[in-house]
Amino acid sequence: MTQTARPSSYGTITYEVTPDKVATITLNRPEALNAFDRQMCEEIRDAWKRVKDDPAVNAVVLRAAGDRAFSAGLDIKKSYGQPDDVWNHEDPGELLSPKWQKVWKPVVCAVQGICTAGAFYFVNESDIVICSEDATFFDSHVSQGMVLALEPIGLMRKIGLGETLRIALSGNDERVTAATALRIGLVTEVVARDRLWARAHEIAAGIAEKPSSATQGTVRAIWESLDRPYRAAMEQGLIYTRLGNPIGMAEARANPLPKRQPRLR
Repeated sequence: MTQTARPSSYGTITYEVTPDKVATITLNRPEALNAFDRQMCEEIRDAWKRVKDDPAVNAVVLRAAGDRAFSAGLDIKKSYGQPDDVWNHEDPGELLSPKWQKVWKPVVCAVQGICTAGAFYFVNESDIVICSEDATFFDSHVSQGMVLALEPIGLMRKIGLGETLRIALSGNDERVTAATALRIGLVTEVVARDRLWARAHEIAAGIAEKPSSATQGTVRAIWESLDRPYRAAMEQGLIYTRLGNPIGMAEARANPLPKRQPRLR
């Protein structure tokens, strides 16, 4: 991989941008199974702002350091630090989510090892998710006597009600393997562990070379359609084509893509 264009200034994540217009965010608390605390949430929110504001970034890879886990969710060994007034409590997912932060640049998520509980915030809000052969997905909330109410909302959009309920209610009793994750649509590709990061970057770089006005408009139109009735989503999508197409097509003419043989998947 090419030399980072900007040095990292974070304590729980690393951030780098390469000349192919890919930003890479790496969860970097392997000793804690990359569980997120208040500091990580705030640093990731800042990283999303950098992605959004940087014209040198057209796509993102979200990945995690270490071999044991992509992320174990919220770090229960540390206080997250909610305010005393319960009505002012916030969902950490709002800080972790590119969509909450109004980032429409495509995100490719690369999962290895354990992915559990709050880690689904990352999976649910990424545009493309791939995993290594050793990846396992589960949610331990109900096994610990906790209501699982937030992560399933995004999960249902990816894998449907039946599979979401099975994961939610099984708790620690079942783990979804990489093969099952591929079958149910939780991920779109499974690769060897030593290929995971390179493959994620390859996918992101392919997206990043396309006109960003087109890819961002596509991401926004598709995600926002999930919150609208069919006809309203179609009308909103039409507006986005009117806004984005002239800019994106001008970008495409100015920087034509190299001709290549399409991949078979």
